[in-house]
Amino acid sequence: MSTSFTKASEIKRKWYLIDASGIVLGRLATTVAKLLIGKSKTNYVPYLDGGDHVVIINAEKVKITGKKLEQKFYHRYSGYPGGMKSISMKDQMAKHPTRVVEDAVTGMLPKSKLGRAMAKKLRVYAASTHPHSAQKLETFPIKN
Repeated sequence: MSTSFTKASEIKRKWYLIDASGIVLGRLATTVAKLLIGKSKTNYVPYLDGGDHVVIINAEKVKITGKKLEQKFYHRYSGYPGGMKSISMKDQMAKHPTRVVEDAVTGMLPKSKLGRAMAKKLRVYAASTHPHSAQKLETFPIKN
């Protein structure tokens, strides 16, 4: 008896739709990260991108607990002296709520080429409309 390993040609991907309204950001991010990695599948192997595609709608209605809106900051650095810019989570949610959800999910993915490939299968939209109706999305429920 020999051990069978999953090949890239054997991977079947599904498309999931997640409504983020009223869901805590961390709970949403962990669930989406598991779907993107493919950990819930029976043929999971850590060296292949075997996850599914995920479409998140209503990112502007995600629930943020504690004092994170005032105390959490997102930093970016241009590489030049004095080139660091910071934005609070409150301002980021007002301007670009999709980036808050994307940053939370990509922070839970592997930091490698494989993790970047998994992150490309994530689509986040601030409102309830999306252009992926042709992919026959399955709704994925997340409990609060």
